[in-house]
Amino acid sequence: MRTDHSEFIARHHRSAQGVAETSAPNPRRRLLMASGAVVAYAAVCTGVAMFMDVPRESVAVAGAVFLLATGVAFLMQRGFKLHTKQEKERALLREVLEGSRGARLITDGADNSVYFNQRFGELCDGIGAPNLQTLAQFFSDDDEAAMHFRLLADQAHRGLTDSIELHSVRGDSDYWFIVTAQPIAGWAGYIHWRIDDISEQRANDRAVREEREKLIDFTDNAPVGFFSVDETGQFVFVNATLARWLGEDIENLLAHGHLHTYLDQPPRDAHPYDVVEGGGAKQVVELLMKGPAGKTFTASISQAVVNEADGAVRTRGVVHDLTAERAMKQALKASEDRFQRFFEEAPLGIAMLNADGVLGDVNHALASMLDGQVETFEGRHFEGLIHEDDRAAVMDALDKIVHAPQKGVAAMPAPMEVTLLGLEGNVTTQMFARRFRGSDGVVLHFIDLSRQKALEAQFVQSQKMQAIGQLAGGVAHDFNNLLTAMIGFCDLLLLRHKPGDPSFSDIMQIKQNANRAANLVRQLLAFSRQQTLRPKVQDITDILTEISHLLRRLIGANIDLDVVHGSDLGLVRVDVGQMEQVLINLAVNARDAMDGGGQLTVETRAFRNDAPMTCGTDEMPAGDWVAIAVTDTGCGIPLENMARILEPFFTTKEVGQGTGLGLATVYGIVRQTGGYLGIDSVVGEGTTFTIYLPRLSDTEIEHDDHSKDIEEDTTRDLTGTARILLVEDEDAVRTFSTRALTNKGYEVLDAESGEAALAVIESLKEKHGGTMPVDLVVTDVIMPNMDGPTLARRLRQENPILKIIFVSGYTEEKLKEHMGENIWFLPKPFTLKQLAAKVKEALEE
Repeated sequence: MRTDHSEFIARHHRSAQGVAETSAPNPRRRLLMASGAVVAYAAVCTGVAMFMDVPRESVAVAGAVFLLATGVAFLMQRGFKLHTKQEKERALLREVLEGSRGARLITDGADNSVYFNQRFGELCDGIGAPNLQTLAQFFSDDDEAAMHFRLLADQAHRGLTDSIELHSVRGDSDYWFIVTAQPIAGWAGYIHWRIDDISEQRANDRAVREEREKLIDFTDNAPVGFFSVDETGQFVFVNATLARWLGEDIENLLAHGHLHTYLDQPPRDAHPYDVVEGGGAKQVVELLMKGPAGKTFTASISQAVVNEADGAVRTRGVVHDLTAERAMKQALKASEDRFQRFFEEAPLGIAMLNADGVLGDVNHALASMLDGQVETFEGRHFEGLIHEDDRAAVMDALDKIVHAPQKGVAAMPAPMEVTLLGLEGNVTTQMFARRFRGSDGVVLHFIDLSRQKALEAQFVQSQKMQAIGQLAGGVAHDFNNLLTAMIGFCDLLLLRHKPGDPSFSDIMQIKQNANRAANLVRQLLAFSRQQTLRPKVQDITDILTEISHLLRRLIGANIDLDVVHGSDLGLVRVDVGQMEQVLINLAVNARDAMDGGGQLTVETRAFRNDAPMTCGTDEMPAGDWVAIAVTDTGCGIPLENMARILEPFFTTKEVGQGTGLGLATVYGIVRQTGGYLGIDSVVGEGTTFTIYLPRLSDTEIEHDDHSKDIEEDTTRDLTGTARILLVEDEDAVRTFSTRALTNKGYEVLDAESGEAALAVIESLKEKHGGTMPVDLVVTDVIMPNMDGPTLARRLRQENPILKIIFVSGYTEEKLKEHMGENIWFLPKPFTLKQLAAKVKEALEE
């Protein structure tokens, strides 16, 4: 009862107080110290009284009163301290019991409640007063609950602690409790009852047990065998499936079974738990195991070996019976071979045709070839899929196969080229037809020739373009020699005929027309990608800004020009002059396509493709690019002309209005620069030419080796006194070059071939004591017998640092393997000043 709580606490306090007093300081010493203080105080007061002549009776009375007050104060202080300590201990005991997770009850020898915590009160709520009898009623579902409580109380009265697990039903829920009776030491008859709720623990244990039973059931009924053996090879676990395969009981296997006993050929030089020779932590093997009645079966064993810390070994093995599995696989494989290998997996179209000409089975390859699904064509008449030009011949051939004698296999004597009507267009195929023996059905095989036809056309186009390119390059080379001589001799004439001379204008006309011819040659070289480029790191925005005013004048007032500059474009490496030529050619083409006026838009943007993409007939690799889109609102390009617009000399303009080299030149310059050209056009709406130039990385920009242009500075001194060997097989070019360099003060030795040049060197060496007699060699690249690079190698055997200038009408790229230290390049055609400047540059370095 709660009313007995204070008595129990008080008794507990008195017991604790005795312990506390034994551990406190010595009370006799404290008493002596207090008595000494009183005596000292009394002596002082007596001395004062005698000094002041106070009567003795007054002193005695005052002393008695003092002693009485001192005693009373001492007793009050001690009582206050004792009360405070009791309260603290009472609060501590209450906190301990109330903070307990379970319900707590303390009873005396008569089983009356002395104390109970809040949890116990909640447990008895709605049943009765919080006492031992109500607790017994809480488990009224158990007929023996009262007896259990009596036995627990008897055990506690004898000084023994005992527990029991009891079940109770409240509403729709089951509860489980552990009731413990514990005697309280030093308190005869008092019992501490502990009631702990273990319902959740029991639920968890039940769930674990059920899951374990499910796992055991799953393991025993699994289609694979599981086992574990120890270091001696004895089974410590085996499921029912494996036991059934081995023809043994599980108990017998666990009691006496060893792994190697059931292996047809146990591994040699292995532990008793190994299934492979040499052992190992992970073991996988296919072998024969012994089954019931001496039979064997093929099994696949995958086993993991675990070494315990105490030296014990436990394995975890999985066994697959491959006998039934292999039989099933063989049957499945035979079916797949019949239907998939010869039908679905065939890389060519296959269809089954019945005697009425109706398509039965159609494979995916044929359906995809015709841009449809299998269901689209099955059940249709094959005749409706044949182009009208081929229909009569195909049906006649199939009729002969169907009505051929049934003795053997009938087939077409040769495949036929047949055009089929696909859902998205015609498809050119090669058809094979064959009738099986004893059947009216015909199997048709189709090979798609569309790609082959496209490749053939592309190959023919490539061969044509290559031939034209070689022709253009060869013509350009020969023209460059002629133009070099024409321009050079004009420069020599201009040295004697200054402005004001009657012949000056005639000479300038010749030179200007020669320069125009040189521009035409440059276009031929650009098309054949043999032009000499001087690429530098450039910003496309700057190039467009510089040329935009020129483009506006070229396209005329009736066409609006809109230049849209992209952001964060990056830098590219291009020849500024050639890139301007590309933009001019595209602008002029756009102008001609917009005869009545329109809109020309030039837009730049950064572009990135993560996968290769098609640009015309080229495949542009993945990377970062700077895109320049030139869009017009003109007439567009018809589909039949799209494949030819990049061909040289192809034009839709009237005679005399175009050479047909504009777009060919654009394509050649863009490809030689490392870029790609994309074309999109819609007839009646307009065309977009998109140039993709490779964007430079930061590393490429930092390590860029800027090309140096030959500056024609009229104030620069181009004279010199060095000895130069000039090798050129064209007489006119050699004559002009010799006179030009001689006029600049150089000593020039000329030779018409590589052999003649070596002879000149040998002759000079005899005169100069065997040393190299020249300071610089200027040689043409293409010469009969011995070309320029071969001559250079011969000369450098004697003088490795000899300075050499290569002269050629071809691009410098063709000489990159011969270029190196102390080697320069001068493209044809060149002027007198360009030749003198290049010679001066080489000699000064």
